[in-house]
Amino acid sequence: MKPIFAILFFALVVCGCTTRSTARLKAQNAFLAGQNMALQQQQAQAASQTPGVTVVGQVQNSRVSWVAGLTLAQAVATANYIGPDEPKQIIITRQGESAALDPKDLLNGTDFPLEIGDVIELR
Repeated sequence: MKPIFAILFFALVVCGCTTRSTARLKAQNAFLAGQNMALQQQQAQAASQTPGVTVVGQVQNSRVSWVAGLTLAQAVATANYIGPDEPKQIIITRQGESAALDPKDLLNGTDFPLEIGDVIELR
């Protein structure tokens, strides 16, 4: 019985063991990579269509047509946020660069100008 136990123990040591936290981290990284790929595809598709900005999140209208002087507040209002709670974070992606904003700044009257092709993510 001891040789079988030793072989099984050796196989476990050689093959490794995945903990729940490691598996969860791998799954989370895979999910985020998939989200990034989808976001890049949306950006490419949006750039090839009519000019505007894309709003990602719990909104009714994910595509907001471009008008001169379009701001973040206008885009979020046009997209019609329908989430059960207020967003906790707003991320604007412009030409591959992302910036996180606090939604409280927007509610306190600080607005941000947008550019054609911007992607706004409401989390």
